[in-house]
Amino acid sequence: MAASTARTERKILVAVDEGEESTYALSWCLKNVVTENSKDTLILLYAQPPRTVYTGLDGTGYLFSSDILATMDRYSNEMANCVTEKAKRICKELNNVKVETRAEPGDPRDVICQVAEKLGVDLVVIGSHGYGPIKRAFLGSVSNHCAKNLKCPVLIVKKAQIK
Repeated sequence: MAASTARTERKILVAVDEGEESTYALSWCLKNVVTENSKDTLILLYAQPPRTVYTGLDGTGYLFSSDILATMDRYSNEMANCVTEKAKRICKELNNVKVETRAEPGDPRDVICQVAEKLGVDLVVIGSHGYGPIKRAFLGSVSNHCAKNLKCPVLIVKKAQIK
């Protein structure tokens, strides 16, 4: 009987970024999905936006020196470290839950799906920005894309709006 009630170890991927929506989704996940002494692995994933590429072929673009490109890369890496460290601090109270951080370059829609598939996660938790139909049409919905394309369950956490 004890063996049937024992929880299995799960891999839970939580997408994190600079926004309060992802912080809320992580906090919600910690309160409602991950239990204190579970043997879950929490994977905090930050999708680093790709560096903007400027072309100088037609004379209208910009060419950056290697110093400027190195500074842009350094800033991107510092941002990734800042976001993942903040997310790790939120998780510090958990016992027996392994917390891993990852930062992968690329479009968040693709990065989240690729990492989730590659690691074989059991659940993806993602915050919702709550864009309206027009903004969503132009920017796309990361949560919607992941829900449609991932094989594992996707939990979309929407922050309640106070009226």
